[in-house]
Amino acid sequence: MAVTVPAGVMLAVGLWGVDRGGMWRDEAVTFQVARRTVPQIWRLLHGVDAVHGLYYLFMHAVLAVRPGEVPLRLPSVCAAAATAGLVAALGTRLGRPRVGLWAGLLYAVTPMVGHYAQEGRSYALVAAGAAGATLLLVRAVGSASGGAGRSWWAYGVVLGVTCLLHELAVLLLLAHAVTLGLARVGRRVWRGWACAAGVVVVVLLPMVAVSRAQSAQLAWVREPDMESAQELLRAFVGPASGVYWTCLVLAGMGLSRVVGRRAGELTCAGVGAPLAVVPPVMLMLMSQVAPLYVDRYVLYALAGAPLVVAAGADRVAGVVGRLRPVGRRVPTLPHPRLRSSGETPLAPRDDSPHDDGTSIAQPPPKSPHFTSPLVTLTGALAIACAFVHQLPLLREDRSPDHRPDNLAAVSTVAARELRPGDPVLFLPSHTRATALAYPGAFRGTRDVALAVTAPASGTLYGTEVDADVLRRRLAGIDRVWVVAARYLLDGAEPRRPADRLKLAVLNERFALSERFVRDRVELRLYVRRTLATDSPVLPAGPPRPAPR
Repeated sequence: MAVTVPAGVMLAVGLWGVDRGGMWRDEAVTFQVARRTVPQIWRLLHGVDAVHGLYYLFMHAVLAVRPGEVPLRLPSVCAAAATAGLVAALGTRLGRPRVGLWAGLLYAVTPMVGHYAQEGRSYALVAAGAAGATLLLVRAVGSASGGAGRSWWAYGVVLGVTCLLHELAVLLLLAHAVTLGLARVGRRVWRGWACAAGVVVVVLLPMVAVSRAQSAQLAWVREPDMESAQELLRAFVGPASGVYWTCLVLAGMGLSRVVGRRAGELTCAGVGAPLAVVPPVMLMLMSQVAPLYVDRYVLYALAGAPLVVAAGADRVAGVVGRLRPVGRRVPTLPHPRLRSSGETPLAPRDDSPHDDGTSIAQPPPKSPHFTSPLVTLTGALAIACAFVHQLPLLREDRSPDHRPDNLAAVSTVAARELRPGDPVLFLPSHTRATALAYPGAFRGTRDVALAVTAPASGTLYGTEVDADVLRRRLAGIDRVWVVAARYLLDGAEPRRPADRLKLAVLNERFALSERFVRDRVELRLYVRRTLATDSPVLPAGPPRPAPR
């Protein structure tokens, strides 16, 4: 129950509004790339997006069954549900069932988790892999020898696949190293972990080499600052003020047990705090030299925060139980027949030395705690209140307009307004994702700037003609439909020379006739100035809205 309930809640939250009626640009990339042939995907990865290669191949198999927006997001929904269950399993193993239940529920109701549970991208799958690898680490450390080969191999395989889904998950190794240091494990544990970590790094090196050559893709990323850190902290523990401050106080209580009482003992805080803190901090520090930090790249670290908060809540429950002894207490005296051996039925110990002279101490007997089911229910109800408090944020997130852009809305207007043979210009080239994701809306139109299609060229959006050819093509038309990013039409300078040429020709030779606004992507009709009235390129009046 402690594992299945959080997983079920997360599944319900993820399925709620999953068909929001439109993909945004990143999802459109997943959709159109995954529907290519395997050789075409493989060719693409040599030039761009190698970091998402394994995910694209996985989604190729998923969308081969049934292409659509809901199948595109279902793997993320299922991965988020699995992560909630894994967080609950961690809390149960490191603490007690109610800690696992609370941690899993906290993870499930966090708005940031709900957001990426409905994204057709790899981040929810990476989070599931990271949580699974962390659970395998805990099991490997807690095994009889602390260095069992099968446990470490399972850990290495899961973490290796996770890093292949997104290479920045490799920072999880640093978090796990801190966890082992806090637990004061023996040499044999360190040796088993080091072997597994070494295999992960070796497997990941080819991807790092390829993706490093593709680093121009991250030219838009900026250096993180203190505001970025504060925003991430609020996203991890809850953006609503009441939830945020309550969770911070409970996390502070949980951190009092970041180090185990005995060598080799893992605690919720000792596992959760490094997981939540080390990857984001390391990525932010690295980004001061070469900007790499984006909050979704460390989504997998969020799983550590509920563990620390739930541990703090359990500690508060224990204090309250000692102050007001109501309910059933766990017996702390050993059974009479076990007194001679010094063992108790609650915490058998294995301090026998290993071949390297170290020993793995088992967790000490649990101190008396208030274990009434009413306490567990009270904690679950408190999390339900947090969910209700943040419900407006979750509801708003289900709107397609809450994403950076809504390509389905643009394609709806295009399907209504465009006619076969109409020339279309995409500015910049990445707005061609609208036509790639929703080709029916642009069927029969002419892509003025396109030279080679995206699948044939091994690129995300296709290759475009040179400046001279583009000028000749635009010189022969009197009207052109433009699908454009709004920031360029508002005066921003395009990065690519080809996009600067498109904008310059539009401003010199064409005048705006009609404008359809749809958030960050617009559909506009331009006519040649000799055929148009003397109207400015950017109209002073309000734009004509597209129908919803």
